[in-house]
Amino acid sequence: MKTKYTVALSMLAGVAVGAVAIQGLHAQGKPPVYLVTEIDVTNPEAYGKEFAPKAQASIKAAGGRQIAIGGAGGAGAKGITPLAGTAPKRAVIQQWDSMEALMAWYNGAEYKAALEIGKNYATFRRYAIDGNQ
Repeated sequence: MKTKYTVALSMLAGVAVGAVAIQGLHAQGKPPVYLVTEIDVTNPEAYGKEFAPKAQASIKAAGGRQIAIGGAGGAGAKGITPLAGTAPKRAVIQQWDSMEALMAWYNGAEYKAALEIGKNYATFRRYAIDGNQ
């Protein structure tokens, strides 16, 4: 009889430990953060040559990922199809692991230097969105 209680208690303890471990893993899996940028490009050629490559290199170096690039002013940009209202001349969607990583890139020296160039050829509207888990 004692063996049955020992086995049952061991199984119960194993289930409890497993449940705690799974809960801990779920807590670690943060959803990504998305940065959406709408860009009014005034000089697509200069924007594409002088700003876009520097900005994209800084994003990659900081751990961001380009999800979509559309519109004027850079190699590889796809078209933008407006569904309601007027589409921006250029739009970019990036994915970041966290808001902290996004802000570290945005406030970092490499991107700030690139942005000073970009401001000569465009105006920017940006917002971050927390992803779903």
